[in-house]
Amino acid sequence: MADAIQDTDELSQNCVEPDDLEIDDVSQLSVDLDILPPGIEVPVRDSSSTYHTPIPKAIGPGEPCILGVDEAGRGPVLGAMVYALSYCLKSYSEKLPSFGFADSKQLTHATRMSLFSRMCNSVRSADDCQLFDNVGWATRIMTARDISSGMLRSQTGRVYNLNEQAHDATMALISQVLANGVNVTEIYVDTVGPPAPYQAKLSRYFPGIKVIVTKKADSLFPIVSVASICAKVTRDISLKYRDESDGTWGSGYPSDGKTTKWLKDSLDPIFGWGPVVRFSWQTSKDLLEKNKAAIKVDWDDQEKTDIRLSAFQSSGYWFGNLVTSEF
Repeated sequence: MADAIQDTDELSQNCVEPDDLEIDDVSQLSVDLDILPPGIEVPVRDSSSTYHTPIPKAIGPGEPCILGVDEAGRGPVLGAMVYALSYCLKSYSEKLPSFGFADSKQLTHATRMSLFSRMCNSVRSADDCQLFDNVGWATRIMTARDISSGMLRSQTGRVYNLNEQAHDATMALISQVLANGVNVTEIYVDTVGPPAPYQAKLSRYFPGIKVIVTKKADSLFPIVSVASICAKVTRDISLKYRDESDGTWGSGYPSDGKTTKWLKDSLDPIFGWGPVVRFSWQTSKDLLEKNKAAIKVDWDDQEKTDIRLSAFQSSGYWFGNLVTSEF
Protein backbone atom coordinates (compact mmCIF):
# COMPACT_ATOMS: atom_id res chain seq x y z
CA MET A 1 0.00 0.00 0.00
CA ALA A 2 2.82 2.40 0.86
CA ASP A 3 4.50 1.70 -2.47
CA ALA A 4 1.22 2.40 -4.30
CA ILE A 5 0.84 5.77 -2.57
CA GLN A 6 4.47 6.58 -3.25
CA ASP A 7 4.09 5.71 -6.93
CA THR A 8 1.01 7.94 -7.19
CA ASP A 9 3.06 10.79 -5.76
CA GLU A 10 5.73 10.26 -8.40
CA LEU A 11 3.09 10.39 -11.13
CA SER A 12 1.61 13.66 -9.95
CA GLN A 13 4.75 15.46 -8.78
CA ASN A 14 7.21 14.49 -11.51
CA CYS A 15 5.10 14.19 -14.70
CA VAL A 16 5.87 10.47 -14.79
CA GLU A 17 3.69 8.01 -16.67
CA PRO A 18 2.63 4.70 -15.03
CA ASP A 19 4.78 2.69 -17.44
CA ASP A 20 7.81 4.70 -16.37
CA LEU A 21 7.54 3.25 -12.87
CA GLU A 22 7.63 -0.36 -14.00
CA ILE A 23 10.74 -2.15 -12.77
CA ASP A 24 12.75 -3.49 -15.67
CA ASP A 25 15.22 -6.33 -15.65
CA VAL A 26 18.34 -4.37 -14.70
CA SER A 27 18.06 -5.37 -11.04
CA GLN A 28 18.04 -9.04 -11.98
CA LEU A 29 21.21 -9.02 -14.05
CA SER A 30 24.84 -8.08 -13.91
CA VAL A 31 25.27 -5.24 -16.37
CA ASP A 32 28.02 -6.00 -18.86
CA LEU A 33 30.81 -3.44 -18.54
CA ASP A 34 32.85 -4.86 -21.41
CA ILE A 35 31.16 -2.30 -23.65
CA LEU A 36 31.49 1.35 -22.73
CA PRO A 37 29.03 3.50 -24.69
CA PRO A 38 30.99 6.34 -26.31
CA GLY A 39 28.66 8.84 -24.66
CA ILE A 40 29.86 7.86 -21.17
CA GLU A 41 33.04 9.28 -19.66
CA VAL A 42 34.69 7.41 -16.78
CA PRO A 43 34.63 8.52 -14.06
CA VAL A 44 31.00 9.37 -14.77
CA ARG A 45 30.30 13.09 -14.55
CA ASP A 46 27.69 14.79 -12.38
CA SER A 47 26.90 17.25 -15.18
CA SER A 48 24.75 16.36 -18.16
CA SER A 49 26.45 15.56 -21.46
CA THR A 50 25.67 14.91 -25.13
CA TYR A 51 27.23 12.57 -27.67
CA HIS A 52 26.70 12.29 -31.44
CA THR A 53 28.17 9.62 -33.69
CA PRO A 54 29.76 10.69 -36.95
CA ILE A 55 27.33 10.61 -39.87
CA PRO A 56 27.33 7.02 -41.18
CA LYS A 57 29.15 6.59 -44.45
CA ALA A 58 26.07 5.14 -46.16
CA ILE A 59 24.23 8.46 -45.76
CA GLY A 60 25.09 10.75 -48.63
CA PRO A 61 24.46 14.50 -48.81
CA GLY A 62 20.80 15.34 -49.29
CA GLU A 63 19.52 11.77 -49.11
CA PRO A 64 16.21 11.59 -47.19
CA CYS A 65 16.49 10.12 -43.68
CA ILE A 66 14.08 9.18 -40.93
CA LEU A 67 14.81 9.81 -37.27
CA GLY A 68 13.43 8.30 -34.04
CA VAL A 69 13.59 9.47 -30.42
CA ASP A 70 13.09 7.60 -27.15
CA GLU A 71 14.30 7.71 -23.55
CA ALA A 72 15.26 5.46 -20.66
CA GLY A 73 15.20 6.12 -16.94
CA ARG A 74 12.31 8.56 -16.65
CA GLY A 75 10.81 6.94 -13.55
CA PRO A 76 13.78 5.88 -11.33
CA VAL A 77 14.87 7.81 -8.27
CA LEU A 78 18.50 6.85 -8.95
CA GLY A 79 20.72 7.85 -11.81
CA ALA A 80 20.40 9.68 -15.09
CA MET A 81 17.58 9.89 -17.58
CA VAL A 82 18.94 9.29 -21.07
CA TYR A 83 17.40 10.61 -24.26
CA ALA A 84 18.52 9.05 -27.51
CA LEU A 85 17.85 9.43 -31.19
CA SER A 86 18.76 7.29 -34.15
CA TYR A 87 18.56 7.97 -37.86
CA CYS A 88 19.17 6.23 -41.16
CA LEU A 89 18.25 6.45 -44.82
CA LYS A 90 14.52 6.09 -45.34
CA SER A 91 15.27 3.31 -47.81
CA TYR A 92 17.34 1.43 -45.19
CA SER A 93 14.76 1.64 -42.40
CA GLU A 94 12.84 -1.30 -43.84
CA LYS A 95 15.80 -3.54 -43.00
CA LEU A 96 15.86 -2.68 -39.28
CA PRO A 97 13.27 -5.27 -38.16
CA SER A 98 15.42 -8.05 -39.62
CA PHE A 99 18.08 -7.28 -37.00
CA GLY A 100 15.59 -7.81 -34.17
CA PHE A 101 14.95 -4.23 -33.09
CA ALA A 102 11.96 -3.86 -30.77
CA ASP A 103 11.00 -1.98 -27.62
CA SER A 104 14.13 -2.24 -25.46
CA LYS A 105 12.10 -3.34 -22.42
CA GLN A 106 10.86 -6.34 -24.39
CA LEU A 107 14.37 -7.48 -25.35
CA THR A 108 16.78 -9.42 -23.18
CA HIS A 109 19.83 -7.67 -21.85
CA ALA A 110 22.04 -9.86 -24.05
CA THR A 111 20.09 -8.90 -27.18
CA ARG A 112 20.24 -5.20 -26.37
CA MET A 113 23.98 -5.38 -25.79
CA SER A 114 24.56 -7.33 -28.99
CA LEU A 115 22.63 -4.86 -31.13
CA PHE A 116 24.25 -1.88 -29.47
CA SER A 117 27.76 -3.28 -29.88
CA ARG A 118 27.12 -3.83 -33.59
CA MET A 119 26.10 -0.18 -33.90
CA CYS A 120 29.32 0.93 -32.18
CA ASN A 121 31.91 -1.41 -33.62
CA SER A 122 33.15 -1.30 -37.21
CA VAL A 123 35.99 -3.81 -36.79
CA ARG A 124 33.97 -6.94 -37.50
CA SER A 125 32.67 -8.93 -40.43
CA ALA A 126 31.02 -7.14 -43.33
CA ASP A 127 27.61 -8.31 -42.07
CA ASP A 128 28.20 -6.98 -38.56
CA CYS A 129 29.28 -3.61 -39.96
CA GLN A 130 25.92 -2.95 -41.56
CA LEU A 131 24.42 -1.14 -38.59
CA PHE A 132 27.57 0.84 -37.94
CA ASP A 133 27.73 1.92 -41.58
CA ASN A 134 24.05 2.79 -41.91
CA VAL A 135 22.68 4.02 -38.57
CA GLY A 136 23.69 7.16 -36.73
CA TRP A 137 22.65 7.91 -33.17
CA ALA A 138 23.06 10.35 -30.32
CA THR A 139 22.46 10.47 -26.57
CA ARG A 140 21.78 13.16 -24.01
CA ILE A 141 22.64 11.99 -20.47
CA MET A 142 20.57 14.10 -18.08
CA THR A 143 22.07 13.55 -14.66
CA ALA A 144 20.09 13.19 -11.45
CA ARG A 145 21.69 16.37 -10.13
CA ASP A 146 20.67 18.46 -13.12
CA ILE A 147 17.15 17.00 -13.27
CA SER A 148 16.56 17.83 -9.61
CA SER A 149 18.19 21.23 -9.86
CA GLY A 150 15.63 22.20 -12.48
CA MET A 151 12.64 20.67 -10.74
CA LEU A 152 13.50 22.25 -7.40
CA ARG A 153 14.08 25.65 -8.94
CA SER A 154 10.71 26.75 -7.53
CA GLN A 155 12.56 27.99 -4.46
CA THR A 156 14.64 30.40 -6.55
CA GLY A 157 12.62 30.85 -9.73
CA ARG A 158 10.28 29.14 -12.20
CA VAL A 159 10.29 25.38 -11.88
CA TYR A 160 11.78 23.52 -14.86
CA ASN A 161 9.66 20.37 -14.87
CA LEU A 162 10.60 16.99 -16.26
CA ASN A 163 8.49 17.33 -19.40
CA GLU A 164 10.12 20.63 -20.32
CA GLN A 165 13.57 19.17 -19.72
CA ALA A 166 12.67 16.19 -21.92
CA HIS A 167 11.31 18.40 -24.70
CA ASP A 168 14.41 20.58 -24.68
CA ALA A 169 16.73 17.56 -24.76
CA THR A 170 14.84 16.11 -27.71
CA MET A 171 14.85 19.34 -29.71
CA ALA A 172 18.55 19.94 -29.03
CA LEU A 173 19.49 16.44 -30.19
CA ILE A 174 17.47 16.74 -33.40
CA SER A 175 18.74 20.25 -34.08
CA GLN A 176 22.33 19.09 -33.95
CA VAL A 177 21.67 16.28 -36.45
CA LEU A 178 20.13 18.81 -38.81
CA ALA A 179 23.04 21.20 -38.25
CA ASN A 180 25.41 18.37 -39.18
CA GLY A 181 23.82 18.28 -42.61
CA VAL A 182 21.56 15.24 -42.36
CA ASN A 183 18.41 15.61 -44.47
CA VAL A 184 15.80 14.44 -41.98
CA THR A 185 12.39 14.26 -43.63
CA GLU A 186 10.47 12.29 -40.98
CA ILE A 187 10.68 12.31 -37.17
CA TYR A 188 9.08 9.70 -34.90
CA VAL A 189 8.97 10.30 -31.15
CA ASP A 190 7.79 8.27 -28.18
CA THR A 191 5.56 10.76 -26.41
CA VAL A 192 6.23 12.74 -23.27
CA GLY A 193 2.86 13.79 -21.90
CA PRO A 194 -0.14 14.18 -24.27
CA PRO A 195 0.93 13.34 -27.84
CA ALA A 196 -1.06 16.00 -29.76
CA PRO A 197 0.38 19.19 -28.21
CA TYR A 198 3.88 17.73 -28.18
CA GLN A 199 3.60 16.84 -31.87
CA ALA A 200 2.35 20.35 -32.63
CA LYS A 201 5.26 21.84 -30.68
CA LEU A 202 7.84 19.79 -32.57
CA SER A 203 6.16 20.53 -35.92
CA ARG A 204 6.43 24.26 -35.23
CA TYR A 205 10.05 23.90 -34.18
CA PHE A 206 10.97 21.77 -37.22
CA PRO A 207 8.81 23.16 -40.06
CA GLY A 208 8.74 21.19 -43.27
CA ILE A 209 9.54 17.88 -41.54
CA LYS A 210 6.87 15.23 -40.99
CA VAL A 211 6.54 14.67 -37.23
CA ILE A 212 4.71 11.79 -35.56
CA VAL A 213 4.46 11.69 -31.76
CA THR A 214 2.65 8.75 -30.23
CA LYS A 215 2.57 6.38 -27.30
CA LYS A 216 4.47 3.11 -27.70
CA ALA A 217 6.39 4.52 -30.67
CA ASP A 218 9.25 2.17 -29.79
CA SER A 219 6.94 -0.74 -30.59
CA LEU A 220 5.48 0.83 -33.73
CA PHE A 221 8.53 2.27 -35.51
CA PRO A 222 11.83 0.36 -35.74
CA ILE A 223 13.87 3.59 -35.91
CA VAL A 224 12.47 4.51 -32.48
CA SER A 225 13.31 1.00 -31.26
CA VAL A 226 16.93 1.65 -32.21
CA ALA A 227 16.90 4.86 -30.17
CA SER A 228 15.29 2.97 -27.29
CA ILE A 229 18.17 0.52 -27.18
CA CYS A 230 20.78 3.30 -27.30
CA ALA A 231 19.06 5.03 -24.38
CA LYS A 232 18.55 1.88 -22.33
CA VAL A 233 22.09 0.54 -22.67
CA THR A 234 23.62 3.94 -21.94
CA ARG A 235 21.40 4.42 -18.88
CA ASP A 236 22.12 0.93 -17.46
CA ILE A 237 25.88 1.17 -17.86
CA SER A 238 25.98 4.74 -16.57
CA LEU A 239 24.15 3.66 -13.42
CA LYS A 240 26.43 0.66 -12.98
CA TYR A 241 29.50 2.90 -13.03
CA ARG A 242 27.84 5.09 -10.38
CA ASP A 243 26.98 2.15 -8.11
CA GLU A 244 27.58 3.14 -4.48
CA SER A 245 25.93 0.02 -3.07
CA ASP A 246 28.12 -2.89 -4.19
CA GLY A 247 25.22 -4.11 -6.29
CA THR A 248 22.54 -3.94 -3.59
CA TRP A 249 20.52 -0.87 -4.58
CA GLY A 250 18.31 -2.70 -7.06
CA SER A 251 16.83 -1.17 -10.18
CA GLY A 252 16.62 2.41 -8.93
CA TYR A 253 12.82 2.52 -9.19
CA PRO A 254 10.80 3.89 -6.24
CA SER A 255 8.71 0.73 -6.01
CA ASP A 256 11.77 -1.53 -5.78
CA GLY A 257 12.25 -2.63 -2.17
CA LYS A 258 16.01 -2.92 -2.65
CA THR A 259 16.18 0.68 -3.83
CA THR A 260 14.14 2.12 -0.96
CA LYS A 261 16.13 0.06 1.55
CA TRP A 262 19.38 1.41 0.20
CA LEU A 263 18.04 4.97 0.31
CA LYS A 264 17.01 4.55 3.94
CA ASP A 265 20.22 2.82 5.01
CA SER A 266 22.57 5.24 3.26
CA LEU A 267 20.82 8.50 4.15
CA ASP A 268 23.18 10.94 5.82
CA PRO A 269 21.45 13.21 8.38
CA ILE A 270 23.32 16.25 7.05
CA PHE A 271 24.06 15.64 3.38
CA GLY A 272 21.33 13.20 2.37
CA TRP A 273 22.91 11.33 -0.52
CA GLY A 274 25.35 11.95 -3.34
CA PRO A 275 24.44 13.38 -6.75
CA VAL A 276 23.27 10.00 -8.09
CA VAL A 277 19.95 10.44 -6.22
CA ARG A 278 17.12 12.57 -7.60
CA PHE A 279 16.35 14.82 -4.66
CA SER A 280 13.26 16.13 -6.47
CA TRP A 281 11.52 12.72 -6.40
CA GLN A 282 8.75 12.34 -3.83
CA THR A 283 10.46 9.20 -2.55
CA SER A 284 13.56 11.22 -1.67
CA LYS A 285 11.58 14.12 -0.23
CA ASP A 286 9.61 11.82 2.06
CA LEU A 287 12.72 10.11 3.38
CA LEU A 288 14.48 13.44 3.93
CA GLU A 289 11.59 15.12 5.69
CA LYS A 290 10.85 12.10 7.91
CA ASN A 291 14.47 11.83 9.00
CA LYS A 292 14.33 12.81 12.68
CA ALA A 293 18.09 13.33 12.76
CA ALA A 294 17.98 16.00 10.06
CA ILE A 295 19.64 19.30 10.91
CA LYS A 296 17.42 22.33 10.42
CA VAL A 297 19.00 25.36 8.76
CA ASP A 298 17.67 28.94 8.85
CA TRP A 299 18.39 30.76 5.58
CA ASP A 300 18.75 34.49 6.29
CA ASP A 301 19.60 36.02 2.93
CA GLN A 302 20.86 33.64 0.23
CA GLU A 303 21.46 36.47 -2.24
CA LYS A 304 24.18 38.01 -0.07
CA THR A 305 26.38 34.92 0.02
CA ASP A 306 28.83 33.73 -2.60
CA ILE A 307 28.32 30.12 -1.61
CA ARG A 308 27.06 27.85 -4.37
CA LEU A 309 24.72 25.05 -3.37
CA SER A 310 25.66 21.74 -4.95
CA ALA A 311 22.58 19.95 -3.72
CA PHE A 312 19.18 20.90 -2.49
CA GLN A 313 17.16 22.31 0.37
CA SER A 314 13.99 20.46 1.31
CA SER A 315 11.33 21.79 3.69
CA GLY A 316 13.77 23.87 5.67
CA TYR A 317 16.30 21.08 6.09
CA TRP A 318 19.68 21.11 4.43
CA PHE A 319 20.82 18.11 2.43
CA GLY A 320 23.87 18.74 0.26
CA ASN A 321 27.39 20.09 0.09
CA LEU A 322 28.67 23.64 0.31
CA VAL A 323 31.27 24.44 -2.33
CA THR A 324 33.08 27.62 -3.27
CA SER A 325 33.55 26.92 -6.99
CA GLU A 326 31.17 26.76 -9.89
CA PHE A 327 29.66 23.41 -10.81
